[in-house]
Amino acid sequence: MEKNNHVKSILLAGVGGQGILRASDILCMVMMEAGLDAKKSEVHGMAQRGGCVTSHVRYGQKVYSPIARKGDVDILLSFEKLESLRYLDFMKHAGSIIINNIEIYPPSVNLGDIIYPQNIIDLIRNTFKTVKVINARDIAVHAGNVRAENTALLGVLSLYLPIDIALWEKVLTSSFAATVAEANLRAFHLGRAA
Repeated sequence: MEKNNHVKSILLAGVGGQGILRASDILCMVMMEAGLDAKKSEVHGMAQRGGCVTSHVRYGQKVYSPIARKGDVDILLSFEKLESLRYLDFMKHAGSIIINNIEIYPPSVNLGDIIYPQNIIDLIRNTFKTVKVINARDIAVHAGNVRAENTALLGVLSLYLPIDIALWEKVLTSSFAATVAEANLRAFHLGRAA
């Protein structure tokens, strides 16, 4: 039923503390402001300990399920390089991948049990045609708030979505306290320009 409805799926993946859940909330609000149905599902059990965090966001005229099946995700928004590898099996072959080019070592790497892979981006580019790599942390620092990495990544994501920029700006402005809203808007626009 959803296939005829043209439901699109975005998977946000990263590590606890990166603002993934806030980004997925903002993304859903933008979709709803655009008059679309949006549903999300999130997993954040280990978020406070730096564990994996994911959020599925699905949107269209009518969405029945918040979770995309493997092979059905249109866009993977990866907040950390290694996390992009974990979820490749969810991607459509023609899907797009946005990667934040930072490394946050999982406990197994910190303990010396495994080595952090050095060729992640090459591996992904060998399989997927549309791969955008940015350093959202540098963008956030340049925007004046290191915690705005998530909005910098939303800025990049906005280039892949048919949503008017004014809706993004409206939702971003209302989603943050006045003291940090301007830096988040700057990070969003710098992400779009990256």
